[in-house]
Amino acid sequence: MAKRRYLTKSRFKLATECPTKLFYTGKSEYANQNLDDSFLLALADGGFQVGDLAKCYFPGGHDIKTLDYDEALAETNKLLELDQVTIYEAAIATDKLFIRADILVKNGNRLSLYEVKAKSFDPEAEDPFANKNGTIKSGWKSYLYDVAFQKYVINQALPQYTVSAHLMMADKSAACPTDGLNQKFRLVKDANGRKSVSVSENLTDADLTPPILCRVNVDTECEQIYAGTDGGSDQSLSFTQRVDLFAEHYASDTKIPSPVSTNCSSCEFYTKDGEEQSGLLSGKKECWKANLGWKDDDFEIPTVLDVWNFRKKAKLIEAGCIKMSDLTEEDVVPKPDKKPGISASERQWLQIEKFQNADTSIWLDQDNLQSEMNSWVFPLHFIDFETTMVTIPFNAGRRPYEGIAFQFSHHIVHEDGSVEHFGEYLNTEQGGFPNYDFVRALKTQLENDNGSIFRYSNHENTFLNMIYRQLQADQREIADREELCAFIRSITQAVKDSVEQWTGERNMVDMWEIVKRYYYDPATNGSNSIKQVLPAILNSSTFLQDKYSKPIYGASDGIPSLNFKDWQWIKIKDGKVADPYKMLPKMFQDISDKDMDILSDDDELRDGGAALTAYARMQFEEMTDYEREEIRKALLKYCELDTMAMVMIYEGWKDLLQQEQQN
Repeated sequence: MAKRRYLTKSRFKLATECPTKLFYTGKSEYANQNLDDSFLLALADGGFQVGDLAKCYFPGGHDIKTLDYDEALAETNKLLELDQVTIYEAAIATDKLFIRADILVKNGNRLSLYEVKAKSFDPEAEDPFANKNGTIKSGWKSYLYDVAFQKYVINQALPQYTVSAHLMMADKSAACPTDGLNQKFRLVKDANGRKSVSVSENLTDADLTPPILCRVNVDTECEQIYAGTDGGSDQSLSFTQRVDLFAEHYASDTKIPSPVSTNCSSCEFYTKDGEEQSGLLSGKKECWKANLGWKDDDFEIPTVLDVWNFRKKAKLIEAGCIKMSDLTEEDVVPKPDKKPGISASERQWLQIEKFQNADTSIWLDQDNLQSEMNSWVFPLHFIDFETTMVTIPFNAGRRPYEGIAFQFSHHIVHEDGSVEHFGEYLNTEQGGFPNYDFVRALKTQLENDNGSIFRYSNHENTFLNMIYRQLQADQREIADREELCAFIRSITQAVKDSVEQWTGERNMVDMWEIVKRYYYDPATNGSNSIKQVLPAILNSSTFLQDKYSKPIYGASDGIPSLNFKDWQWIKIKDGKVADPYKMLPKMFQDISDKDMDILSDDDELRDGGAALTAYARMQFEEMTDYEREEIRKALLKYCELDTMAMVMIYEGWKDLLQQEQQN
């Protein structure tokens, strides 16, 4: 007997993103660039803890653990015969729809549905879900559609009950009541290697009072979605019609055609290098071939979706202008913005023009880059932070999703050109709050001179601003509070929403901004990510290739390093410089290469997925001392490369300027 193909809440969510995805999901023959290990993603955002914490606020519930649909339905129906009952992971189904409700509370003929989300919520915000015109804010739609679908299924399957729907989320206004609460939710493996959360037997009422999760009724928003007044993009079908359409096509395993759109840029069903050769299919290619009549050769040409930070993509796609080769200057309208260097629109047109002219040469704003570099004070300090934001705070008085800065690396370039990995910091203490020690260590590293300090993107500035606010608000006695705050002000710029405003005398230089305004290499394909810029400049600079093809890094007579010995950063593979990040030791031995690549594949703002996942594993997962030490050593090497990458980019720019001057 064939297994029934239910439309579940995760499949419904997928279909709201793009109906065609329903056909590709769960099929091993199609490439899927999402994480295979869902626990890794949950670790990164704290989601694995928040679900089990939510259950603690509804004690005495019955947990339905079986993954078998029929068994779960039978257990749920049996429990619903009771007049009052709380069920975790309740299974509810119609002929074609199936959900597992996080928490379902029955009281007589009333059912209360609670969907738990690893997301913060401000209970004091006015109209938190609504835009000024009454439609639902885009940032909340996926969450509200999720719970609306579940409420719909319950109403269809159990019409005899009155159903109320709620989201349960981290309360931004709540303070954690006790120290060590997050350590009472640990990640463990069973004999079969299956991961689950183990809740400590020492969890007390004091840990849960007051709660740090809030319950928000969303019945009004559900009704708005059902009525089609939520401002959703698809107004041609009602909510019920969409559910029926998705369910019918999923049940029959038939494809729902969807037009090419900007949503295609985030499609996970595509093949990476080598995957097609191994037999995997690209769902994205299938869609585009069906919609556009494209052949395989057409996919070798970049598209409008590949243009950096381009906001006219949707309009051009609707007009049938898809390929980058078809774009004109009138489509972009490049114009200066009265700031040094190149504007965003000029950079977009530069990317397009270089592709159309098959021009692979590097563009460099020589005068402005040289002027910028002339303003820098030696020694030059290159720093990089690794951070995370945890749902359940580490300490009493902390709020959900307060940031944790757990690691930094620091390289110095001296005026004579010598380089050294000068220092680092890594806190792996379980349940510790490292932020103030983090700043103390950073201060000790940077306070000995007035050299320029470099970051890559705004992340370091934002996090130091956050720690500044933590220091200001902390009611405890902190002997060096003023010194730490003064240091933070000296190397940062206040964020826009800060009560205080300042620009420090050593305000960090953002290399990401320099890349965007003064430097473009077509090999980056429009990206400004350090993990695209580094390989590009290594491949274009003979100076860097000559210097770092020798094992001088960490050598006794070479570049001092705290984690590498006799290391060679430049290795040539198939005629190109191999990506230095690919040469590092594998951070995790128990996950697939694919998942590691996804975790390490960051965007221009460098979200540090691999590092924060490693930190979360060391915080919450049961592991041996050997495993912990191997992850610690890998973290140190990855972060050291981040700042060494900044050094090599700087050296590459300096070499480019010297070449320009010689010409």
